[in-house]
Amino acid sequence: MRGRSVLSEQQQKAERKLLRRGRLTDRERERLAEGREDKIHERPLPPGADRWSTWGEGELGPEPRPEWLVVADGAVDSRLGVVKTGKEADVHLVERWMPNEDAYDFASGRFDADEARDPDPDAAPGVPALATCLLAEKIYRGNDHRNFHRDASYLDGRRTRESRLDRAVANRTRFGLKVIAEQWAVAEFAALGTLWEAGAPVPYPVQRVGTELLIEFIGDPDGSAAPRLAALRPEPDELADLWGQLCAALGYVARAGYTHGDLSAYNILVHHGRLVLIDLPQIVDLAANPHRGDYLGRDVANVTSWFAARGLPDAERRGERLLEDLRYEARLS
Repeated sequence: MRGRSVLSEQQQKAERKLLRRGRLTDRERERLAEGREDKIHERPLPPGADRWSTWGEGELGPEPRPEWLVVADGAVDSRLGVVKTGKEADVHLVERWMPNEDAYDFASGRFDADEARDPDPDAAPGVPALATCLLAEKIYRGNDHRNFHRDASYLDGRRTRESRLDRAVANRTRFGLKVIAEQWAVAEFAALGTLWEAGAPVPYPVQRVGTELLIEFIGDPDGSAAPRLAALRPEPDELADLWGQLCAALGYVARAGYTHGDLSAYNILVHHGRLVLIDLPQIVDLAANPHRGDYLGRDVANVTSWFAARGLPDAERRGERLLEDLRYEARLS
């Protein structure tokens, strides 16, 4: 691929002016020609794959990255099904895997369907030869289908650097709704990264491209998702352990300066006894949001009520103590 010349600021302004008028500049024609050339020489996908891996596009998760994550350029993604549908977003199960390069036939330009995922016969026993990992793909719905409830108060404290965008968001124009959609995705991805680095039990955020997030799948290797806390009927000892894990998790969140914003037993997963917080697009900044106290108190009240209904001893007093501790950790008066 040829290197592109560097344009001066004046040339860049002229190019943008031509593009706004619907005219192609020489530079844009060159870019489109390169794209067509890339498509011509792009190898076909192996059987069972839906796309080449998008790794490297958009925002990437924090380092060091988990060892289980497949980051190779030659990896592919396969959608295995829907994990969850909701008003704001749909979540799909995606497998990212490395095709067997020996199965590619350069003469025909295709992968052998029977060998694309065959393991390497020289691989050590019990060690998978072809790297693979499961991811949750969260796609926020378009502005025509969005129905975020009470989003105005969640968005307090979130501002862009352009007044035009802030006005569009405030007026809920079609363009403003698109901005809001990306704000939710940006907020969730950033929060997951911050909380992951702080040690909180949240899924690892792999990458964000626009309003699409790829995050760690919380579940088993066969694709079975971890159950929600709401679906469990834990025994007394397990219930007490889960309460302790929840208090510790919310402590991490508060020390990072946040509260979940919409916490309930429905957005907490329990994977083989380990509690994991999910669904964080509405995360509330405890320094910037004027409704911070209300959201923090509601988060604690919601989960305390669930634990009380399941028989946690002295749940009301424990909830009051948890709220006091979180306010202290977040430095709220």
